[in-house]
Amino acid sequence: MRIVALEEHFTVPRIVAGIAPDAIARRGFPGPGVVWGQTIKRNELADLGDARLADMDASGITVQVLSVAGPGADLVPGQPGIAMARAYNDALAEACARHPDRYRGFAHLPMLAPEAAADELQRCVEDLGFHGVLVNGATDGRFLDDPMFEPILARAEALDLPIYIHPGIPVHPVRDAYYSNLPGNFGFIMTQAAWGWHAETAIHTLRLVLSGALDRHPRLKIVIGHMGEALPFMLDRIDETTANEAKSHLSRTVKQTLVDQVWLTTSGFFTMVPFMAALMTFGVDRILFSVDYPFASNARARAFLDALPVSTADRAKIAHGNADRLMRLPV
Repeated sequence: MRIVALEEHFTVPRIVAGIAPDAIARRGFPGPGVVWGQTIKRNELADLGDARLADMDASGITVQVLSVAGPGADLVPGQPGIAMARAYNDALAEACARHPDRYRGFAHLPMLAPEAAADELQRCVEDLGFHGVLVNGATDGRFLDDPMFEPILARAEALDLPIYIHPGIPVHPVRDAYYSNLPGNFGFIMTQAAWGWHAETAIHTLRLVLSGALDRHPRLKIVIGHMGEALPFMLDRIDETTANEAKSHLSRTVKQTLVDQVWLTTSGFFTMVPFMAALMTFGVDRILFSVDYPFASNARARAFLDALPVSTADRAKIAHGNADRLMRLPV
């Protein structure tokens, strides 16, 4: 069975070296090699050759849609950020050209320069053959509903390819207020994978609805990972409590907008309770397989896919069919 995984990460160390250390620290990134309170070898992110392919082969992963793991060009203002994003995308395009049947790409954008970012997205799609864009959380404390990002939303809608909203580290005041003064490394873990970045991505997605951004861009497609960042569990509650305001400010209910324009992936979530919530709220046509490599295991993700209590046809949709259609992947 063809299996496409689309929240799969890479980095280019020589490009990261060009980001000012103080900008990286302000954004909340840990020291080199430390992720989620674990030690992750940077060469797992940097490798786009034999080791990554062997790991994919061992679990039958056909294609990885690759995206830049932060820190990235979204931390760098002006022309240097524009040049850095272009360098990341060119490096990814080279890897995809070497392994065209195994790797595809999401664009990485200079988010602090939105007009240039929109142009870079178009270059990535039209010249490099990429299949959308991945954004790593808020940019300088601003979510995608901020008017400054309107050029990016409009261009993604016009290109008819998705924006994948990946978690980012919450801004410093949030980290201090919510996650400080905990023993050991709990504060950092809660900031990221245990809670913080899932909550922030859910807020990010809801802001696109509540602000009217998705009403203004009704053909814009959004992807979020981690089995929907808790939105499937909360969706009916959110819809009930926003119903009156939605009638005044939005063309659809919050729930209807989300199920119309948002797709979910399985990245990093390999248990049945969140899957069933996602299935029951968004439906099988909106669920896409992902691993979150190298921060999650290809083998565990594949075992989860094989164990899903769905029909053969629905398993194929989750494994590749939904992604193929959404991102116009070559088959």
